[in-house]
Amino acid sequence: MKIDSHQNFWHFDPQEFPWISQDMPVLRRHQRPADSRPGMDRCGVLGVIAVQARCGPEETDFLLDLAASHAHILGVIGWTDLTRATLEADLARWHGQEKLKGFRHLLQYEPDLAAVVSNPAFNQGMACLQRQQRVFEVLVFAHQLPTVLDFCSRHDQHALVLDHVGKPELRDWQTAPEARRQWAQDLQQLARLPHVSCKLSGLVTQTDWQHQDDPSVADLAHIEHCFDVALEAFGPERLMFGSDWPVCQLATAYQGVHAIAQRWAASRLDRQAQRAFWGGNAMRIYDLTM
Repeated sequence: MKIDSHQNFWHFDPQEFPWISQDMPVLRRHQRPADSRPGMDRCGVLGVIAVQARCGPEETDFLLDLAASHAHILGVIGWTDLTRATLEADLARWHGQEKLKGFRHLLQYEPDLAAVVSNPAFNQGMACLQRQQRVFEVLVFAHQLPTVLDFCSRHDQHALVLDHVGKPELRDWQTAPEARRQWAQDLQQLARLPHVSCKLSGLVTQTDWQHQDDPSVADLAHIEHCFDVALEAFGPERLMFGSDWPVCQLATAYQGVHAIAQRWAASRLDRQAQRAFWGGNAMRIYDLTM
């Protein structure tokens, strides 16, 4: 049983998605659950977790509506303002929404990330999420990993999930080997926190995708190295497959992302670990039902 732990869906409006630039035409359109199904079906992926792509209260309702009408959406990671004094009441409006598994904030785009993760209101909001057993997904660039380490350590009452292996800048690895070493060191530190898991996702768009049709041989080697570092750091019980569709299409098709993970898992993991990676870990961490 295969579960894709990371897909985004949207009705495209350039005002709501400023990060989707003019050089990303494949993303500048509606992205619906039906659009990713052909790739999923070819790869034998049965279910998906829908993850927020906008920071606004309407985003959670939008994803929950999609989940209600598409049985293969097993879980939703929404958005809510963690700094609001009324957060507990805000969360109550989704009481009974069994597919709502947690929340994410686009931490990577915060101009002063240190101020955000040290903000008492934000930390109180995180504590509230964890009391309610909601997963929080940590989305940061590689150079921001040290900034969130203490934050993740403080919030240890429920699962945290690192998106995209911490987004190492693979496009620079050939000329900046120190960045590669620093990312690995920072990832290993975060992995020492037993409540933190990691998605093996989002790496094809950390390559120089603007100047090539598909990931190069060097890119594939870098991606496999990232997966190896994550496996050593987190162990097979805290890793999950994620496609990062539709964003992955900037670099390769859904089947391309799946093939990278398939080759790696088949060569590195025994059967039990493969079952965990492809679905078992997601089922447990997000408390999913099929």
